[in-house]
Amino acid sequence: MNLTTLRPALWTLAATVLVAAPAGADVSLPSVLGSHMVLQRDAPCPIWGWASPGEAVTVEFGGQKHRTEADGEGNWSVRLRPMKASAEGRTLTVMGKNTRTLVDVLVGEVWLCSGQSNMEWSVTASARAQEEIAAGSHPRIRHIKIPHRPSMMPEKNVPSDGWKVTRPQTVGQFTAVGYFFARELQKELDVPVGLIGSNWGGTRIEPWIPPAGFQSVSALRDTAGKLDSFPTYVTQKDPQNPLRTRMAINHQSALALYNGMIHPLVPFAIRGALWYQGESNNGEGLLYLEKMRALIQGWRQVWDDPDMPFYFVQLAPFRYGGDPTRLAGIWEAQRQALDIPHTGMAVTTDIGNITDIHPRNKQEVGRRLALWALAKTYGRRGVAYSGPLFARARAGAGKIRVNFDHTGGGLMSRDGKALSHFEIAGADGKFVPAQAEITGKSVVVSSPQVPNPVHVRFGWHQEAVPNLANKEGLPASPFTTAPGS
Repeated sequence: MNLTTLRPALWTLAATVLVAAPAGADVSLPSVLGSHMVLQRDAPCPIWGWASPGEAVTVEFGGQKHRTEADGEGNWSVRLRPMKASAEGRTLTVMGKNTRTLVDVLVGEVWLCSGQSNMEWSVTASARAQEEIAAGSHPRIRHIKIPHRPSMMPEKNVPSDGWKVTRPQTVGQFTAVGYFFARELQKELDVPVGLIGSNWGGTRIEPWIPPAGFQSVSALRDTAGKLDSFPTYVTQKDPQNPLRTRMAINHQSALALYNGMIHPLVPFAIRGALWYQGESNNGEGLLYLEKMRALIQGWRQVWDDPDMPFYFVQLAPFRYGGDPTRLAGIWEAQRQALDIPHTGMAVTTDIGNITDIHPRNKQEVGRRLALWALAKTYGRRGVAYSGPLFARARAGAGKIRVNFDHTGGGLMSRDGKALSHFEIAGADGKFVPAQAEITGKSVVVSSPQVPNPVHVRFGWHQEAVPNLANKEGLPASPFTTAPGS
């Protein structure tokens, strides 16, 4: 796939009418509730669906029995009491006028995997694909793929092929980042892991944000006030008959993917979310930070989980063309998003490919996300989960001393060469390449061209592959001290 195919398309050939919530006398369930699924351990687990108004519904699972009655519109729901992780699958039964039986249901950890093409990227297309597929027998890792379904209204259900057990015959189509993340979690936690892959290549962040997210961020107030007026349909030539036109849903419109691909998943209990996106918002700088804030706060609100973990991937270097610092603006937005509580960022400056926007080493991306989860969500002590992150800078005596957090066992040059991609600027704001030396947990930066430095930046170029890391091998994130960058 080339860069052109990643640029946000204005419209999609998706059908303009989604599958609505099932109606009628039979008890029915949303597609996210199915055989082979994983339910979130240690949390109340909603089970919901539809039936005839007033119909009695009973749900049985793991020794629990819950009874309820469908309301006047045919909606019903119960909440399973928190359960410990299970070693073997169990049967979940929903009984009304008819019976729905879900088999091989596990209890473990559940993560939503969302974003654009680098999250959708499959195991089949990743590094060492044949080897990974052949070794893909992990029956306690499960995956469900949510199809591309934009909608102009919040949907109750979205059709899918259901939950898949990880086998060589199935794993190739899983989200690679999600799968390798899950594999690390299972190795360390020894519990089942469920992955909900709701992602779409080339998409911007705005379609994934719920109304509550836009409304929670003052910088997006103008957008929040226009949500009801965004165009959701466009006219397009019918590919089957170029002389005719048809209506298609604009999948890049605000709310379109939240409505069609996230809202139908709520309130399925999840532990947290993984996010790999930003390429299609490249050039927005710190505005992207506000949109990430809206996404995170919005998802936390609709799931009623204000502390929901949200771990994301900082984009890899790539030769986009144009202004070479545009990508660095997104990097800075992503770095500053770490100020949002319960977030984490996997830095990938060392495992990209400047000529391929889809780096194939998704194994390491998944592992780095898992390090954050193990340390911050699961409380594993002694886990180095981040590379060096800018903490503060102090100028004096013709130099700037930069201090870092997450230095681990110490700072180092990954390749043993002089530190690369540091620049400093004086009061005129003109940055020049600088020499940089490690001193303890800090780096001292200087240049004879700038006798009185004021600002410092690092890795501030779309093709930069810096060599600063900690001794655990995790790379430092790009940063700048210059305001407005």
